[in-house]
Amino acid sequence: MELPLVVGVDGSDSSLAAVDWAVDEAARHGLPLHLVHASLWELYEGAQPSFSTDRPAEEVMAEHIVASCVERARRRNPEVKVSGKALPEDAVSALLRTAPEAFALVTGSRGRGEIAGMLLGSVSLAVAARAVCPVVVIRGAEANRRGAYGRVVVGVGDASGGAGAVRFAVREAEVRGCALTAVRAWRNPSQEPVDHMLIADDAARLREERAATSLEDALREAVREHPQVDVRRKAVEGTAHRVLLRESAEADLIVVGAQRRHGHFGLQLGRVVHTLLHHSDCPVAVVPQPV
Repeated sequence: MELPLVVGVDGSDSSLAAVDWAVDEAARHGLPLHLVHASLWELYEGAQPSFSTDRPAEEVMAEHIVASCVERARRRNPEVKVSGKALPEDAVSALLRTAPEAFALVTGSRGRGEIAGMLLGSVSLAVAARAVCPVVVIRGAEANRRGAYGRVVVGVGDASGGAGAVRFAVREAEVRGCALTAVRAWRNPSQEPVDHMLIADDAARLREERAATSLEDALREAVREHPQVDVRRKAVEGTAHRVLLRESAEADLIVVGAQRRHGHFGLQLGRVVHTLLHHSDCPVAVVPQPV
């Protein structure tokens, strides 16, 4: 059975944008779509005895949010199989529990009730940092979200943390019928100690060549498996988070890997992923890589 694309919904504008994006994504991959809304109404209602036969208002609201989001998804694309569920638990736990049986989790960048001015909602951040499946946080301008640029970008870092991200990005480019830009950042030796046997230009050239070689090595297997995808390689001087932020401005999706250490329960996000989740101009896919 095909794994569903799971979307966290809460009725906010951000989550509605996530629903719209996820419907299109499910259609591209031929996947079912499952919408999840989590609320702790049972905890609050259980705090005091109730002699009413009416259902809790929070439960009714939760079911209304799910039903309206399901209807929105079906109107957007009647061919996508859509289901939804309201769960009496906190949102992070609910979404993380679905992760092992999900193709990917999709969230908005901010939830209902988030503090004005926050760059990223706490639920989206926690899910992206801990899920065992890919997580896509929907952010950026409408043109980026609807795929106006015909371009997927993948950040290629160390081989140990990027294989899953590369595979995910290549498949995305394939189903979208668009180009894939694979980016590897390298640092100018003028900002680091330089071997006394090398002049600055030679050192820079050597570092760029090493970055290009590393990029080619990381792409080799995925390119062989998907030869029809137009893959463009870029070895760019600069810090990875700044390089990828620039690339996100004209991208439909940017894909990055995140290492997951077994037994570690804290937020597992490096600087690059953290920066993109807060500032990217397009949706961000975080693909876990076990260490």
